[in-house]
Amino acid sequence: MALETETLTTESFSDLNIAASTAATQPVCGPVPLDTPEPTSKDGPPPPAAVRQRKRRRGGKAWSHGSGRCGSRGGLDEALACFLNWQQSAEERLLSLEEARLEREFQTEERRGEREERRAEQERRHELRLFSMLTGALAAVGRAAPTTAPPAPADPCAPSPAHLSASVSSSLSQPPSEAPTAQTVSTQETTAMSTPPTSDEACKMSQSVLATLMCAQAPGRSVYLSNRGNSLRQHRGILQEGFAQYVVNKYHDTNNPDGIINMGTSENKLCYDLLYKRLTHPDMLHIDPSLLQYSDSRGHAFLREVVAEFLSHYCCSPNPLKPDNVVVMNGCTSLFSCIAAVICDPKDAILIPTPFYGAITEDLHLYSDVKLFHVPLDCEADGKDSRAFHLTVGKLEEGLKRAKEEGLTVRALILMNPHNPLAEIYTPEEMFAFLEFCKRNELHVIVDEVYMLTVFDKSVSFHSVLSVDSLPDPQRTHVMWGLSKDFALSGIRVGTLYTENKDLLEALAQLGSFHSVPGSTQHQVAQLLQDREWIDEQFLPENRRRLKAAHSYLAQELQSMGISYLDRPACLYVWADLRKYLRESSFEEELALWRSFLRHKVVLSCGQAFFCSTPGWFRFVFADQQHHLQLGLKRIRETLKEIEAKGASSDSHSETSEETKKSVKEDSAESDNAVIVNSASSPQSKSSDQLKEKDSPVPDTASLITEEFVLLDCQASRPTESLDSLIGTLRHQIHSSDWLEKNTPELSAGEDPEILDVFKALLQRARK
Repeated sequence: MALETETLTTESFSDLNIAASTAATQPVCGPVPLDTPEPTSKDGPPPPAAVRQRKRRRGGKAWSHGSGRCGSRGGLDEALACFLNWQQSAEERLLSLEEARLEREFQTEERRGEREERRAEQERRHELRLFSMLTGALAAVGRAAPTTAPPAPADPCAPSPAHLSASVSSSLSQPPSEAPTAQTVSTQETTAMSTPPTSDEACKMSQSVLATLMCAQAPGRSVYLSNRGNSLRQHRGILQEGFAQYVVNKYHDTNNPDGIINMGTSENKLCYDLLYKRLTHPDMLHIDPSLLQYSDSRGHAFLREVVAEFLSHYCCSPNPLKPDNVVVMNGCTSLFSCIAAVICDPKDAILIPTPFYGAITEDLHLYSDVKLFHVPLDCEADGKDSRAFHLTVGKLEEGLKRAKEEGLTVRALILMNPHNPLAEIYTPEEMFAFLEFCKRNELHVIVDEVYMLTVFDKSVSFHSVLSVDSLPDPQRTHVMWGLSKDFALSGIRVGTLYTENKDLLEALAQLGSFHSVPGSTQHQVAQLLQDREWIDEQFLPENRRRLKAAHSYLAQELQSMGISYLDRPACLYVWADLRKYLRESSFEEELALWRSFLRHKVVLSCGQAFFCSTPGWFRFVFADQQHHLQLGLKRIRETLKEIEAKGASSDSHSETSEETKKSVKEDSAESDNAVIVNSASSPQSKSSDQLKEKDSPVPDTASLITEEFVLLDCQASRPTESLDSLIGTLRHQIHSSDWLEKNTPELSAGEDPEILDVFKALLQRARK
């Protein structure tokens, strides 16, 4: 009995604790217990303790079970709702912060781009002014020097074209105390300096300026390359520079609508649909074992036969042309290079009228070290010439005479018919006279007829040299043609040569293995050229119709802008006159205009890329889709309007500029060693100060350049000072200024990488 009581007491104590803990943790919303103790009456006896404990236990379990269900479900829902609300608010906050950050970065990048563009423009202008001043001084001294000067090398980065840089470098290497004072020149030299340069002198000045600018931007010398390798690596040209920038930022209607429109490279982009349909025919996919093996270095025999038949038909040859006289290489570029190598020795020269397709310079010089001797053509028609840029036998005779006076050995003459960039079509009488001139002087004549089928006006006819019944000197007459222009296949890289000179053919065969065309490509070209039905009934008529429409559209747009041009119904381009948009007639201004077009995302080819003797002429390529032409011309209009606005603004400051120059001249007359320039009175400095922004991390170098070189620009216009005085003043300015020390090339690279090499060269010379 005692044990029973003890057990009951322990069990009751445990149950009471459980029930109490359950009641303490039960929420308000808990369910009503299933079995609740019924209230006892006042008179009835209380129920036994065990019964009460069992009821409490069952009730506690029911309460505990209901409380767990409600608490877990309600708490989870509440926690989940809170978490989702927090997550949504956090995401909204993060999105707003990200949008704000991107907006700030975009605005910062936009401001930075605008600042860099303005700084680059200012620095380019001052750089060009410096080169213009030194080039003008060098030209003045050159005219005063003896006329029997040694010929300059053909390499644009060779010492002679860079004579200006060498003179400045040697002058800067002298100590400051040896700076020569200003000297007055004789009346004869003053008269010579005031005399406007001839077309030949202007052409040479164009070459000098172009070579100086391009060599200044060329990479430094590499210890891993030979002298020839460094010369090739450092070579730069305007045509190559413009095309390189276009390649990395091509315009695309959807993928890159802010890219560059290319109106500078002569390519036909109007006939892709016609070519795609023909080049995907089953006959183009033929593969023969012979096409996968080595072939004749002059080209497969079947292709040379097709080319001979094609040229006989479309060149209207009086007799069938012989396949054995045909050479096929990977483009006319290779043909130019190989012909120059086998008919010329290093340092020999070839006559060529200017302007001309400037890349021929590289074709002849890079491999063969052959110089092109220019015969400049006048852009203005006079009493003797019936049209602008008119080539005559008299001009060729004069050019040959000058070349011999300079000690050059002239081996050949290059003629382009139709012409690039003039689109001129020479008459049979003119061509025969040129061939007679070459025969009299025992010169080879290389005739480039790569545009012979790109004549889109039926009233104008083209006559090939191969149509002449009896050539004056067939052994020295060589005719080139290719598929790049006439068939819009510049990427196929196939050029052909026809010559009757067996010795020349044998020499070219030795070089053919370096310039051969793949066998499958030769098969496709042969299939294309022998399909007369497709050529005559589909391709040529439609191609000429599209070219004529594009030419008419461009001509109307140029007329609406008041731009004059040569109206020639041939080729893929128009030669236009933009001289009125130059602030002064100089090739530096022409280059600045070309760069302005490039900054507005349109590529053109400027006159000095074709070695034109007169600055301000540009080549407009129109063989593109009309919406591309419209966008390109829109950007050209914007560029020209911007230049006109700047010209009007500069005219308003002309009086201030004259006062500045006068004060600078007075200051320079008082002291030869110390020069004080008030940069605040210079219009260029004012404009650069206005372009400064407080958040700019890079110092405004344009105003510093102005402060150092405005005096030199003023002194360059004074005909009473010699070259030594100008160079001495330049040396004194650089040595007395700490600008080059503070503005290192590394700092300048962040603003404009194009002028980094110029700054490096100046810094090195100043430290000597």
